[in-house]
Amino acid sequence: MTSLIEARDLTKKYGKHIALDRANFSVQAGRIVGLIGPNGAGKTSALRAILGLTDYQGQLQVLGHEPFRDRTALMHDACFIADVAVLPSWLRVDHAIDFVAGVHPRFRRERALSLLAKTQIAGKRRMRELSKGMKTQVHLALTMAIDAKLLVLDEPTLGLDILARSAFYDALVNDYMDETRTILITTHQVEEVENLLTDVLFIDKGHIVLDSSLDDIATRYAAVAVTADDLDAARAERPFYERRMLGKTVLYFERPDLAKLAGFGEIHTPSIADLFVAKLSGGAA
Repeated sequence: MTSLIEARDLTKKYGKHIALDRANFSVQAGRIVGLIGPNGAGKTSALRAILGLTDYQGQLQVLGHEPFRDRTALMHDACFIADVAVLPSWLRVDHAIDFVAGVHPRFRRERALSLLAKTQIAGKRRMRELSKGMKTQVHLALTMAIDAKLLVLDEPTLGLDILARSAFYDALVNDYMDETRTILITTHQVEEVENLLTDVLFIDKGHIVLDSSLDDIATRYAAVAVTADDLDAARAERPFYERRMLGKTVLYFERPDLAKLAGFGEIHTPSIADLFVAKLSGGAA
């Protein structure tokens, strides 16, 4: 299967600082992929490289294009919303729709209007009259109305309350996503998107720590809460990370022997958030 995004030894340097350090990863078509990492891990540099906004070293193909060289062709089939996206304060909402409709051949006006109809935002209001959350909703409506093969979202729900965030993710999955589209999303609110994701990329200090589907995670990783009496025996099975919780020690294992672990307690698949902490803290291979 040909990857929609393929990176090999992707490297980005800012002076002596290495933001991406020979990163290798791939993204298949029709997937919802979470790019997850702490601040300064290299997420933004990776997104900028994917979108052709910065040069880099190594090999990178996105939708069959080399992004920095072929950005115009790439953006015909890709769209992006950043966490710092800004529309001019004097611009009216309906005029913003007119503008995007005039410059992007894949923009669907009726789709943008449908999304905005679910909000309290009137078309004649100017951006300076809107709250931060409303501005975010306008950006989202404009972006999601573009019929793109690749949608890149960088912290897309910053400024939205919990109800608006829930409505956005519902629209993303039920109204926007289909087998022809791929979504790459970064967020610090991992718990909110975990049930939406098909794949995750963990990044730390410019390195890809994990590139996996959620199906593979379910078979590759396990966690078990162990009492003090069984702790030494459980540790002998070589967990890569452990933490204390409610009087027990939770041990995390990669490629575990489930038959042996079953004697120590109930086995469960770690959440994405817990696995992220475990991988970055414990350093499993």
